[in-house]
Amino acid sequence: MITIKAALSAQDMSECFRIRHEVFVTEQGVPEAEEIDTYDAHAHHFLAWHEGEAVGTARLVLIDEGRTGKIGRVAVDRTQRGLGVGAALITAAEAAAPKVDRYQLDAQVDAIPFYERLGYVAEGENFLDAGIAHRRMVKVVTP
Repeated sequence: MITIKAALSAQDMSECFRIRHEVFVTEQGVPEAEEIDTYDAHAHHFLAWHEGEAVGTARLVLIDEGRTGKIGRVAVDRTQRGLGVGAALITAAEAAAPKVDRYQLDAQVDAIPFYERLGYVAEGENFLDAGIAHRRMVKVVTP
């Protein structure tokens, strides 16, 4: 069973950054200096747990005067992919900002079908972020 919890302690945050480092820096070659950014200080961070281990993370930042929930830094341990961890993290992030007009994320192009299954729609053109092709995706909240 997968459990998602808010990352509130220093130890939780350490786990978030460990997972992100493994996925983004080690696996994908993102420069370490670009992986942690100014959003981290005021974001809501989430940890996915499976069998007593932290296996995934995501963050949520409220932007546009709180009207948009920007979800990012979604990372799942390589051994846990395909088990629903990513979807559970997105669901938790959305639930943490129920009063927004829309959710937004910048998806790696390879992950677009995953986010489409969760109700996100791609907009605009592809762009590079840390040398990886991304595309903006949004999900409008229906009242």
